[in-house]
Amino acid sequence: MSDQGPAKFEWGQRVRAAADLFNDGSFPEQRAEALLVKAGEPGEIVQIGAHVETETPIYLVEFGERKVIGCLAEEIAPV
Repeated sequence: MSDQGPAKFEWGQRVRAAADLFNDGSFPEQRAEALLVKAGEPGEIVQIGAHVETETPIYLVEFGERKVIGCLAEEIAPV
């Protein structure tokens, strides 16, 4: 991935939220800025993609049952 470097995490890797994660508008069924995941909550990377313009790695992390959230590398940490 261009200037951002390669992905820091792998598909299937167990991670935890490094910070509280809030709704940025990606979850229309939740109010804006609603807390989606608390810091420390465990999850698993289920897919890795990249932002189209910047090629920044985006990690789709499943936190609990059917709660998949797109995270930047600095928002998650290995378990």
